[in-house]
Amino acid sequence: MATSGVREDKYRTFLYGEGEKNTKWRYGSPPNYDDVNKLFEEGRTKVWPSGSLEEKVQNLVKTWEMEMFHKTCFDDYKSVDPKNYTFSLNGRKPVTLEETRKLGGGYNTFLQTTLPEKFRAYNPDEETVDSAQVAFTTVFPRGFALEVLQVYSGPPVIVYKFRHWGYMEGPFKGHAATGELVELYGMSIFEVDEHMKVVKVEFFIDRGELLGGLMKGATLDGSTAEAASTCPFLRGTG
Repeated sequence: MATSGVREDKYRTFLYGEGEKNTKWRYGSPPNYDDVNKLFEEGRTKVWPSGSLEEKVQNLVKTWEMEMFHKTCFDDYKSVDPKNYTFSLNGRKPVTLEETRKLGGGYNTFLQTTLPEKFRAYNPDEETVDSAQVAFTTVFPRGFALEVLQVYSGPPVIVYKFRHWGYMEGPFKGHAATGELVELYGMSIFEVDEHMKVVKVEFFIDRGELLGGLMKGATLDGSTAEAASTCPFLRGTG
C-alpha cells in the first residue's frame, strides 16, 4: 500500500504535517519520540483497545504533554484553549499558561514545592525550562514513558490514574546512574470544552516518589557531574 510519506506519531497529534509547518519548536524542530514510544510499548501494563475511551485519553495526555514541553508559542497549542487554560498542582491555586512559563515550564511545573531550600533535592526555583530538560533527558536517555492506568470519568471532566516510568541510565544532580526502574504514579483531572480543547488541568503527585528514585546512586564529584549534565540530546517525555 502506498503511503503519503508524511511522518506520523502513533500516540500524538499536532506534531507533524501541514498544520505544523509554522510551529515554533523549542529546539528548532519537532521532538523525536521513537525511543520513548519503544519504552512505552515494552513496559506498559495496559494495552487499551483501539478507539476506547482509555486510548483516547492516553493519546490526549501525550499530545498535551508534547505541546507543553516543546512548543514555545501559545498560539501553536492545539490540544488546549490558550485563553481559558489553567493548571494546578496538588491543589495549589490555578495558574495560566503565562504564569506556568514564569514557574519555569516543563518539568519545573510538576516539581513545585514548599520545602525549605536546604531540603530540596531538586529546586525548580533555580532551574530554567532548558536546564530541567537537560537534567531529565540525561537521567532518562530513553525517555520518561506515560501510560493511563484507569479512566474514572469521560469528557467533559476526565479523571484518570497514570504511571510514568523510565530507567536511571544517566546521572542526576550529583548522583551516579543506577540503571534502576524509576516510577511515578498519580491522578489527574482534565476538563475539556465542546471542541475537546483542554481548559483546566489538575495533577496530584508526590514529587518525592520520583526524586527519591533518582538520589540512590553514588555521589559524584563536581567535575564528573558537570560533564555528564552537558548531554546535547533532548529526547521526548511521555
